[in-house]
Amino acid sequence: MNTEEKFNQYVLHTYGRYPMAAVRGEGARLWDSTGKCYLDFCAGIATCVLGHCHPAVTQALQKQAATLVHCSNLYQIPQQADLAEFIVTKCVERPGKVFFSNSGAESNDGLIKVARRYGHRRPQPDGKPRFEVLTFNKSFHGRTLGSMSATGQDKIKIGFDPMLPGFRHLPFNDLETAREAISPETVAFLLEPVQGEGGVNSVTPEFLRGLAELCREHDLLLLIDEVQCGFGRCGNIMGWRAVAPDVEPDGVSWAKALGGGFPIGGFWISDRAIDESGTELSSIMDPGSHGSTYGGNPLAATVSLAVLREVVSEGLPERAHRLGTEIRAEIESWNLPVVQGVRGLGLLLGIGLNPEMVDAPEGKTIASVVVESLRQEGLLSVPAGPETVRLLPPLNVSEEEVQQALAIIRRVLKTYVK
Repeated sequence: MNTEEKFNQYVLHTYGRYPMAAVRGEGARLWDSTGKCYLDFCAGIATCVLGHCHPAVTQALQKQAATLVHCSNLYQIPQQADLAEFIVTKCVERPGKVFFSNSGAESNDGLIKVARRYGHRRPQPDGKPRFEVLTFNKSFHGRTLGSMSATGQDKIKIGFDPMLPGFRHLPFNDLETAREAISPETVAFLLEPVQGEGGVNSVTPEFLRGLAELCREHDLLLLIDEVQCGFGRCGNIMGWRAVAPDVEPDGVSWAKALGGGFPIGGFWISDRAIDESGTELSSIMDPGSHGSTYGGNPLAATVSLAVLREVVSEGLPERAHRLGTEIRAEIESWNLPVVQGVRGLGLLLGIGLNPEMVDAPEGKTIASVVVESLRQEGLLSVPAGPETVRLLPPLNVSEEEVQQALAIIRRVLKTYVK
């Protein structure tokens, strides 16, 4: 059997996979089993921030794999401590503590648990715990039952009812509605600085600052989901800081770029005091409150630290900001009627498509149709909702590769202009 036949026979059909088998990668390029080379502007859906097989990542992985791959979190893991220190001091740059998981969904589940625990420590006036987390329409927080319940997209919930209670979804960037939605049970807001899966919709500085003020007024937690947009992708090492650097979140979740392709997730919780006695927010997650068998093991932590050191030392967040600005300006300068704007921050960009100019067969979206056309021309991208094509190149993509990708995009989009 070939690869496609084996997938059909032995792998759950939970993905609508494109008809190609990836076998090798180097930098911003990926090769399939036929030998065809692609420019990879999907990058594992914002995961391979240094591209494929970056020497720093490969060397770190090989060296640590020959030393110690895994041990229990019942013991102290030096590599995990080093990684947490780097994240707190060089990335978040605010006092706090980190928990390591294996994925973005797990990281968001962790934030939800922190919110629930906070609601018990800081209950309603009648003593009942607060538990409600307010999230936003078109958000995406993962596919576990907890993170799926937090997600503001009905399509991923079909056939999995009932969802977990304790979530409401509000209009994005509508501060007055967010203010009115706060109830006695509300304990937190959870949002993405850029909604990647939901269509590449950026939070406005005014909205993010407004939510932070509401949190101060009502004793709520401000939780930021940076699973897709963190660690340089949006033009700052932290996604929220690319929008409103003065905002101080209570918790931030990550995955994807955190490992550069190696599975690891994590979340940070602030050390700020939550009562007059000086109790730190991070301290409410005490022994036994949360855990992970694999989270932050020696191999994952070593690879992650190599990735983050490279991102910071090479100034890749600033480079993402510059390249993203140039890409946006170039696409907008084409004045193609099939393009209905370019959204996003840094190198998390979405090309909005005119639905009247792209035909899609039944069961397909116009975004998936254009993404397949780009793939056939040698450029890998990914849909973001039904009418947006997402561009997520490695943060170290060369300017020559950017120009090659733009030439393919323009050539493909012009075919839809009659």
